[in-house]
Amino acid sequence: MKQLMTIFSVFVASVTFSFAQQAIQPAKVGVTYGKKIDEKGALSVNSLEKSLSKKDNYTGKIEGEVVQVCKKKGCFLTIKRPGDQEPIMVRFTDYAYFVPQDLVGKTVVVEGKAKMKETTVEWQKHYAEDMGKSKEEIAKITKAKHDISIVADGVLVVK
Repeated sequence: MKQLMTIFSVFVASVTFSFAQQAIQPAKVGVTYGKKIDEKGALSVNSLEKSLSKKDNYTGKIEGEVVQVCKKKGCFLTIKRPGDQEPIMVRFTDYAYFVPQDLVGKTVVVEGKAKMKETTVEWQKHYAEDMGKSKEEIAKITKAKHDISIVADGVLVVK
């Protein structure tokens, strides 16, 4: 019985180690992260903003250009908005997958849930740290922000 438990423990440790060591696939057209999705029916960022001005949330696909990716491990990305507006934060359902740094500048389709959300000062500072912002920039974050937030089940590189 002891030998069986030892074998089982070694197996679990090796499986855990191999999952932790998996590399994130580079961002190329057609690559999907998370749930496998396609680009059919994706809204533009402008269309998403109009939709959210009429109702509280949107479930579906959104297409946009990636501006930033979490520098620590690719645990979130941001999508460009028109003009000087802050980019839209995109987090991933259940923290289930990560995206590579080379996704910045690419056009993606994300599928999930978008809503207007208040982001606390604490979370804004956390995100700023993960983006590699300076301590001075982080110190300037003093107010909660009401903005669009997306939780995505999948990300597809389209351009």
